[in-house]
Amino acid sequence: MTGLLRYARSEDVALSQNKAHGFAAHNALVHYPSGAVYSFIPKNACSTLRYSMARANNCIAGPEDWTWIHLNNGTFSATLPELVRAPFSFTVLRCPHARLASVFLDKIVDKTPELWQLYRLTRDGFDPDGLSFRAFVALLEGEDLLKVNIHWRPQQDFLVYERYSRVFALEAFREVAPVLRDEIGFEVQDARSLTGHGTDRVELIREGCFADMPVSELAALKRDGRLPAHAQLYDAPLSARVAGLYAGDMTLYATHLDAKMLTFPEFLET
Repeated sequence: MTGLLRYARSEDVALSQNKAHGFAAHNALVHYPSGAVYSFIPKNACSTLRYSMARANNCIAGPEDWTWIHLNNGTFSATLPELVRAPFSFTVLRCPHARLASVFLDKIVDKTPELWQLYRLTRDGFDPDGLSFRAFVALLEGEDLLKVNIHWRPQQDFLVYERYSRVFALEAFREVAPVLRDEIGFEVQDARSLTGHGTDRVELIREGCFADMPVSELAALKRDGRLPAHAQLYDAPLSARVAGLYAGDMTLYATHLDAKMLTFPEFLET
C-alpha cells in the first residue's frame, strides 16, 4: 500500500482547505487499470509519463493526439479514496541544479509564457533579451517567485505521500519502463520526439561557463543546434546559491536516490 499523506496534517484546517495537500493531490494522477498513483513533477519526464497515462486511460489514441495532455493536467487527479487505496505509487525526481538549468534553456530562452509571467510579476523589471541564468536565479531568490510557476517550483511540493512504492531518478530513467510494466502493466511511451523537449537533439557544449550569457546569445546558439550542458550554466558561487534555494529538494533526492547522481553533490547539506 501507499504511504502516509505528506501534507494532510500540515495545516489545522479541513483537508479540502489544505492548500499544500490540495496542490500535491491535484498533481497525483491515477492509472485507472491498476489504481496506481503517479505524482508528476514538471521537467521530470512528465510529458512522456502524462502522455503514457492518457493512452493507458483510453483518452487518446496515439501521437496524433499528444497535445491533449496540456489541457488535461487535472483530468486524472486522484480523489481522497483513490489516494488512500492506491496499491502502488511512483514519482520521478531530478537533480535540482539540472532541473533549473533545463527550465531556463527551455522556457526562458525560448520565451514561452513562463518568461512573460516573470516579466509581469517583476513589473517589467528586466530586459527579456539580456536576462542571464545568474540573473534568473536572483529573481527567484529575491522576488518571492520560487513557487509562482510549476516548472521551477520545488519538487517536494508535488509529493502527496511521505513514502512511495518507487522513486525513480530522471538521471536513470531507463529503469522506469521495465519496473512499471512488471508492477502495474503500465507502458511508458517516449514523447520526446513529439514535444521537442530535452537536449537529445542538440550538440552539448561541455566547456566554459555560461552563467552570464544573455538569452539572446543562448537563443542564437540554440538555433545553431548547440546548447551548454546544464552544468556549464554554473560556477561555484551560483551552484551554492541554487543548492541553498532548493535545499529541501537536494535532501529529498539524496534520501531516496544515489546522491552521486546529483550535478553538484558537494553542496548537499549534511
